[in-house]
Amino acid sequence: MKKLLLAGWAGAGLALAAARADEGMWLFNQPPRQQLKERYDFDTSNLWLDHLQKSSVRFNSGGSGSFVSEDGLLISNHHVGADALQKLSSEKKNYLHDGFYAKTTAEEVKCLDLELNVLQAIEDVTARVNAAIPAGADAAQSFLARRKVIAEIEKESLDRTGERSDVVTLWQGGAYHLYRYHRYTDVRLVFAPEQKIAFYGGDPDNFEFPRFDLDICLFRAYENGRPAKVKDFLKVSPAGPAEGDLVFVSGHPGATSRLLTMSELEYLRDRATPARLATLKRREVLLVNWSAREEENARRCREILFGVQNSRKAIDGRLAGLLDPALMGAKAKAEADFRAKLAGKAEFADAAAAYDQIAEATRISAANLVRSSLLEGGSAFDCESFRLARTLLRAGDERPKPNGERLREYSDSGKTSLELALFSEKPIYPDLEILTLTDSLTFFAGQLGAADPLVIQVLAGKSPRARAAELIERTRVRDLDLRRMIYNGGAKYAAGANDPMVELARLVDGEARALRKILEDQGEVKQRAHAALARARNALLGTSGYPDATFTLRLSFGAVAGYEEDGHGVPAFTTFSGLFERAKAMKNRSPFDLPPAWEKSQGRLHGKTPFNFVSTDDIIGGNSGSPVVNRAGEFVGIIFDGNLQSLPADYAYTDRQARATSVASAAILEALEKVYRVPNLRRELLAGKHAP
Repeated sequence: MKKLLLAGWAGAGLALAAARADEGMWLFNQPPRQQLKERYDFDTSNLWLDHLQKSSVRFNSGGSGSFVSEDGLLISNHHVGADALQKLSSEKKNYLHDGFYAKTTAEEVKCLDLELNVLQAIEDVTARVNAAIPAGADAAQSFLARRKVIAEIEKESLDRTGERSDVVTLWQGGAYHLYRYHRYTDVRLVFAPEQKIAFYGGDPDNFEFPRFDLDICLFRAYENGRPAKVKDFLKVSPAGPAEGDLVFVSGHPGATSRLLTMSELEYLRDRATPARLATLKRREVLLVNWSAREEENARRCREILFGVQNSRKAIDGRLAGLLDPALMGAKAKAEADFRAKLAGKAEFADAAAAYDQIAEATRISAANLVRSSLLEGGSAFDCESFRLARTLLRAGDERPKPNGERLREYSDSGKTSLELALFSEKPIYPDLEILTLTDSLTFFAGQLGAADPLVIQVLAGKSPRARAAELIERTRVRDLDLRRMIYNGGAKYAAGANDPMVELARLVDGEARALRKILEDQGEVKQRAHAALARARNALLGTSGYPDATFTLRLSFGAVAGYEEDGHGVPAFTTFSGLFERAKAMKNRSPFDLPPAWEKSQGRLHGKTPFNFVSTDDIIGGNSGSPVVNRAGEFVGIIFDGNLQSLPADYAYTDRQARATSVASAAILEALEKVYRVPNLRRELLAGKHAP
């Protein structure tokens, strides 16, 4: 990895104040009107925001997208759609590797378990949530009361509107907003390019720039068996953006940690992040070696391996940020300065005490990190069969309880999403299951020791390999009909199923739940402490900020701009001619070899067509597939990555070198026309309606 060049973190404490520069993942109901007016002379109208909000799409599998046609056509990244492509693929037909195009709607292929969410409305329910917490309640009582009222709010909204309804925690507990989504569960694949061009340059070029990727995938949402009619969709700009243009990103950033205290950041730096990184690196070696043995092995785990490698590289960058003295020094100074503002002010006594409360809660969480990640996190039993078995077991235990007393994922408002995943017909490969379960059982025994009583019970007198093979070969949870029977039969049926994987889930469930409760209670301590800090920040510094990302819709803004690295200028754009030059320079060796369709099309493509570009928009994981729009709200590109310098943005943002990377709209249109020869699809993108 290149040196991250993390100088210039003077803005690392800006989460405590109004953001400046192009920083910010802003709420749509609290947009950065003043910043946009002062910096870019842009007036943000409610009509413009509402249209962009309802044109934006969240992939429940992770990632973002946008509608680009009134007939339900939507675009995201190839790597966001990879989960759906992998599940549709087989040894005979590999959608992920080879690509796909449906010439007619009749040929569009239904995805197995893909759910899309489109945000319809946001309601502030902070007062109701906080009012439900009894005065003097301890953390455990407070957590249960909060869980109950949140479940009530979500269920009331679901019953009233029929829309997916999620209460979202913002500012680490400073506010609670109810998000209502229109849900699409009939989603069909329309177009995907070959993986070689969607992820051109592979892992070596990942998080680098210049880039040459056509990282796109097109789907169509259906309702009642017909293409959905959508009122809000984005018009595609044929020309795309120019250098210096103001551009916006509307997407669903997964999570950031910019408002965390120093004790929390130090825990991430010293414990949680290194542990996660070690797990990813171990799993990457396992999957790379297994993939190298047979081509079919490689096909089966290609999407999983990409996710592991992508996460490993991203977390490497985040850890580099946490280890950078400039970034952490700026964070420490910002915290010290704010604590000085609180000192001696009786009205902020709860905020002044919050730092010690958070530190103690973090210490307790850290003490339970290993066992909780193994058991409740499931890293000791890394296979789809175990995840299915645990879901079946817990569903039987949770559903008889009152809605407000269940584990959150089993609430009434989450039932549709849970059942969509549980009853998916996605392929599950026993040999891959044995591989990953063997590895994770070995890790489990290594972490806790072979003499640990639970390790002895789990392995049942066998080696990790023999135990994994026994469990995978004997379990029946991969049988869809049996899953339905166990789920519908409840706890009694699950107990009588005599399935070894369900029994393994039962064996560890008591301790897993106990560990979860410890972390939930400590999370409640931190939420209450962070809420006190949020109130103090608002009183002392104003309210013109933004909360940490929560995989909910956010608006970012910035300019199309290159940057300087190692004394050399990095232009904002790459071009088609640059792609072919890159392939030639790398002697067309993998992963820099081009698909045959691209080699044949070189003479037809306009060499100066913009391919990928970078901008100063503030993004993070989850923004993949987000539309990039101009002042007119036109689609000019699609986010697919950030550069190396953007990776520490989990903790702090700077636009000195950090850049968001996008595919240009002009490249998409020209590739569809001249490489893939799909004029109907290109016409639909330009016209905004289906072209028969």
